[in-house]
Amino acid sequence: MNSIKTSLLAITLAASAAACGGGGAAGEGPKTPGGGGGGGGGTPTAEVSKDAQAKFNAGLDAFIEHDKANDWNDATCGAVAKMFEDATSAQGGRFAQATFNAGLAYQRCNDDAKAKAKFEQVLKEDPKFHHARAQLALYQYKADANEDAAISAMQQAVTDAQFQNVPALVNLAMFQMQRDSASGQQDCKDDMECAKKNLQRALAIDDAYMPAFNQLALYYFQLAKKRAGAVKSTAKGSRGRQVVTHAAMGKRADVQQLELAALVCSQAIRKNPNYAPIHNTAGLIQNELGQVNGAVGEFATAAKLDPKFFEAQMNFAAVNLGFRGFEQAQGAYQKALAMRPNDYDAHLGMALALRGPITGSETDYDARVNAVQAELDAAKKIDPNRPDAFYNEGILTQEFKAKGSLDKEKQKALLRQSQQIFQSFIDKAAGKPEYDGAVKRSKERIQDIDDTLKFMDLGVEDQKAAAPAGAAPAGGAPAGGQ
Repeated sequence: MNSIKTSLLAITLAASAAACGGGGAAGEGPKTPGGGGGGGGGTPTAEVSKDAQAKFNAGLDAFIEHDKANDWNDATCGAVAKMFEDATSAQGGRFAQATFNAGLAYQRCNDDAKAKAKFEQVLKEDPKFHHARAQLALYQYKADANEDAAISAMQQAVTDAQFQNVPALVNLAMFQMQRDSASGQQDCKDDMECAKKNLQRALAIDDAYMPAFNQLALYYFQLAKKRAGAVKSTAKGSRGRQVVTHAAMGKRADVQQLELAALVCSQAIRKNPNYAPIHNTAGLIQNELGQVNGAVGEFATAAKLDPKFFEAQMNFAAVNLGFRGFEQAQGAYQKALAMRPNDYDAHLGMALALRGPITGSETDYDARVNAVQAELDAAKKIDPNRPDAFYNEGILTQEFKAKGSLDKEKQKALLRQSQQIFQSFIDKAAGKPEYDGAVKRSKERIQDIDDTLKFMDLGVEDQKAAAPAGAAPAGGAPAGGQ
């Protein structure tokens, strides 16, 4: 019986890689004065003074250099933002493009409070500045996970830009794919078709914009799994994580659509082999095609290109965990947890990676088991209502804690405890079809434990008579949790 494992992760927000040292080139680029999509749109910019222009140009050059070097840190983000703020001051306090670029500089280092304040300032001064509206739509979605509101705001930004804002087109497509409803528009029948059209528009404007290629590959990837019935729509706020349900684990995605997704990745990588997210997406596709070694290589490349790429570390760990590469998985989960200490899936994955190599013969057996329990406890603290950690805690208690005890009464108490944990899992999984298989196995385990407890209460002679030939005595070495 397999443990509940975390799913592979796909990064889909075009701006989500714009973290400190985390692939700044993947985020939105700085804006220059002037109309059209590149300038941010809205009211025509007032004539810029020579002093303000010089300060702006210096900030722009510094911004581009740090993006190229991918060496953003708190100090450089603050320094570049200050250069744009100085340009705004030199212009009399109103310089939309400079204020917006200051926000982008803060965003590169995940200083979202300062970034959001700058974007709000821009939109207040110029309600038609569509790049600021698009960024604020992303922040609002992060806060409330309201896909309908995000699509409405992003659509407004796209309309204000006269369909020339490429990042907004890509993020609009991302939200439409995530909602995946039958809602359509004039030229498209549903969200998926609308998403594809918006991605095609984005690439028609800028055929080198890598987030558009990445999202198009994810479009075909999602379509492949959807057509095979192997994908469950992600929960709101899951930030683009592709979730394969337990009920559909045996189903394979549509190969033709997967090959289209792989082709998009191949074309994108030829254009820019240094864009980490496209390698992560290529890994997802290769894993779905059963090309596990290729998937591991792509995830490793993504993590090497961007050491702060959380999804790549998680996927590298998950695939290694799948073929018992426990040491490699532990290393990747450690890096992921360093980036996001409160990520449920990272703690759950680490628990499985730590549990996997335990045989029962270790001199530090209890310490190893306790380390697994600590990771499961951390996951439960993050989301007490999610079933996964309870299921794996039930296995840990039954197969490792109870079987590792030489005290018969303690062993019986631990077995009863594991029954209670499995029942908690069943209660929390109620009404969630993706857990149906694990619920069935939990009920079987509860019954097996009842039988074991009855057997343990028999006398020695009765146990000999009741035990099947070749059965191991109670208190033997723990099983592998399968």
